[in-house]
Amino acid sequence: MSWAAHDFEPYAIQRHLGGRVTMLPLYIGSLGPDMFTKWYVYGIKLFGIEIRADDPAQFHRGWPGAGFTHTPLFALVVALIVLLISRHGVWAFSLGLGLLAHAVTDILDTNGTMLLFPFSTDRISLGAWAYAAEEGKHLDGFAYYSSLGMVADLAALALTLFSWRVLKRTYFEEHVLPRDPVMKLAGRVLPPSGLLVIYRFGFVFGLTRLVGWLLFAHVIHTNAFDFSWGGPSWVTPFR
Repeated sequence: MSWAAHDFEPYAIQRHLGGRVTMLPLYIGSLGPDMFTKWYVYGIKLFGIEIRADDPAQFHRGWPGAGFTHTPLFALVVALIVLLISRHGVWAFSLGLGLLAHAVTDILDTNGTMLLFPFSTDRISLGAWAYAAEEGKHLDGFAYYSSLGMVADLAALALTLFSWRVLKRTYFEEHVLPRDPVMKLAGRVLPPSGLLVIYRFGFVFGLTRLVGWLLFAHVIHTNAFDFSWGGPSWVTPFR
């Protein structure tokens, strides 16, 4: 899985595709596959009872399970449904592209995604870093930010910084706001500065999460870095 990279990648996409996409649905799509699954992957406790998937890796990326949310087919179906309901092509395309970007990015870990679903339920994986959700959120985060996963987040951050113009107020007002009907609607109750905060939220959240996890994993705790392929060696990854 990728962590802050899913927050950063929409801005790089926005930079290259311009008016063909718009940020809000692009960002929702980029986070979408994990928004409704991660809580069950890591588990939560309610009234002393833990609710968690019996096989987190299978549930998250496989079939049977919620792995269909990490597939190109899901991105296409959701985009078509949004297009039929909203009749807004840019919104539908942006949401579908965000979902697709998430599915493709996640092939980098040892769990991978079902890119050929429903024709195949095999997960395609490059295995660059360890998928360790089986070990819980903290150890999974430690493993990610001690391995090539951290490098992936830093690379995504670099791409966003290279595309820094999309974060400017003028870009937002000239290229994003005129094409985003939800932003226009929100503009009836929010000032332009408030809309700009919403637009920049993903970048700020991703940067905060990246820095926070690095401090948590390597300052508060002293986990060893391991940039070997499929690492770190001190966790047992799902393969």
